[in-house]
Amino acid sequence: MQITYHGQSCFRIKGKRGTVVTDPFDEKTVGIPLSRLAADIVTISHAHPGHNAIAKVKADQREKPFVIDFAGEYEVGGVSVFGIKSYHDQVQGIEKGKNIIFKIVMDGLVLCHLGDLAHQLNEEQLKAIGMVDILFLPVGGPSSLMGEDAVKVAQAISPSIVIPMHYAGPGYPSDTMLKPLDNFLQIYGANSEAIDKLQIERDRLPEEMELVVLQRS
Repeated sequence: MQITYHGQSCFRIKGKRGTVVTDPFDEKTVGIPLSRLAADIVTISHAHPGHNAIAKVKADQREKPFVIDFAGEYEVGGVSVFGIKSYHDQVQGIEKGKNIIFKIVMDGLVLCHLGDLAHQLNEEQLKAIGMVDILFLPVGGPSSLMGEDAVKVAQAISPSIVIPMHYAGPGYPSDTMLKPLDNFLQIYGANSEAIDKLQIERDRLPEEMELVVLQRS
């Protein structure tokens, strides 16, 4: 499996049975360019142009990408996707609405993309998420997890690999509301040299939770 990061909460996950793109974004809304992407499956965590620019993703092996923007269970070409209800704020969606957590099972690995999650997970949500190999964790706020709250969620899920997302990186406009990655790294207590992509298989997973920072492609 190969994972590349494209900014905001957008990743391209290429496996043996298909390719998944998460939360493609509108370039004008976010203020950074988005690489050309092709996928069999596109997951959308919530209805915001910074996360739901479906038109930015072209078809890969299918006639058109299969878009998943609701909670539920899906099976697409040997890739299993589970959408879990959550919220984009700390008051059950009253202020900013709902968010979907996606659990993706492919190539014998379990991945979890938290979208714009903004609260701690309850027992029901943690049970639905279950065991996770790779966690995509929002860390830059301000309307999603950041700082200690992000660390607590990572510890509660306890994946093998944590990949931070949704933070202000190189090339972001100066007026972005997102916090820089360094803020999270200081609280997390780790320094990680960014790599351009993650090549991973089940037998190469670390024994203890490891932070992996990906450069924006």
